[in-house]
Amino acid sequence: MEVIVFWRFFFMSVSFLPILYFFKKPLRVDKNSLKYILGSSVLNIAFMVSSFYGIKYGFAGAGSVIITTFSPIMTFLLVAVLFKTKFQTKQYFGLLLGLIGGYILLELNNFSQFLHGANIYFLLCATIWAGVTLLSQHSHKHIHPIHYSFFISLIATVVTFLYAHDAELMAVFSQGMKFWTALIYLAVFGQTLGTTIFFVAAGKLGSEQTSSFMFLVPLFALLSAWIVLDEAIQLHIIVGGIITIFAVYFINKK
Repeated sequence: MEVIVFWRFFFMSVSFLPILYFFKKPLRVDKNSLKYILGSSVLNIAFMVSSFYGIKYGFAGAGSVIITTFSPIMTFLLVAVLFKTKFQTKQYFGLLLGLIGGYILLELNNFSQFLHGANIYFLLCATIWAGVTLLSQHSHKHIHPIHYSFFISLIATVVTFLYAHDAELMAVFSQGMKFWTALIYLAVFGQTLGTTIFFVAAGKLGSEQTSSFMFLVPLFALLSAWIVLDEAIQLHIIVGGIITIFAVYFINKK
């Protein structure tokens, strides 16, 4: 786990170099932005470790639904508790719809399965990512999202190297094409591009509205499995997907 976590952050940092070159803005870090960078770096590492433990002892499909269903809920709860924010009734209704949609997409027989065994790691991931979302929103006052995301990956790379340098770091080079395709895709598209866009959105829309779009992740994951892996589209996918779309609509509706 520690070897793969290091290489994911390493390739994420490397893939930022051409982006920074074309962005052409000098890198600056002050004490205000540094606290957000350090906090988010710690949370990103914790998220990665928790997710790996989740898929080691559980199922990736369950994780994809639980993390993306509970993360918006945890974000709303954090904002409500930390900032004494009162939300509109339709936003709470949207959160409930998102939870129901995730429940249907996951085809659970009863709610206790949502928090069974390894799924606790995925719930921890959702809570951690809620913290990442809040930090990214407030970091906008002090640093550009691209620089913010780059420094997070750079610090995480150094920290995970210190932790993993005694492990077999070079073992990844004996792996096949499937491993490298997955690793590069997750590092470059999933983190460098996807996470940076998420940070940009958090600064413009706010952490609560941005997190609500995570309700759509399971739907797009299942649709991608249909397109790429030729997996059948089942009725629960259609029903759960429609409900999650309405969830995002109600949360963001003016």
